[in-house]
Amino acid sequence: MEKECPECGEKLRGRTDKKFCSDYCRNTHHNKVNKETSNLIRNTNNLLRRNHRILEELNPGSKTSVPRNKLLAKGFNFEFFTSVYNTRSGNQYFFIYDQGYLKLENDFYALVKRN
Repeated sequence: MEKECPECGEKLRGRTDKKFCSDYCRNTHHNKVNKETSNLIRNTNNLLRRNHRILEELNPGSKTSVPRNKLLAKGFNFEFFTSVYNTRSGNQYFFIYDQGYLKLENDFYALVKRN
């Protein structure tokens, strides 16, 4: 019995354990199978990149403070971050990779860069 490529239906030639006729068919098949997961990961990574870019733009040095509405105006999404750092004094910093922020009084945020 001859096997067929599950993507295009072409007869398989070569090794007996071969599953696809070409790299193109193999990649196409796996991209279809992983499409939903890939979209979630891609969208999350895009949001993290945008948040990081905004923090980097607003904090060119190592420390500054900005009002919440300035972050929101640039499209910052407070729901997406990569880690949380709790200080001994009870403050909670949210980080997107090396860029972080801390909620202050009067709707201001301290922006910091971790070395």
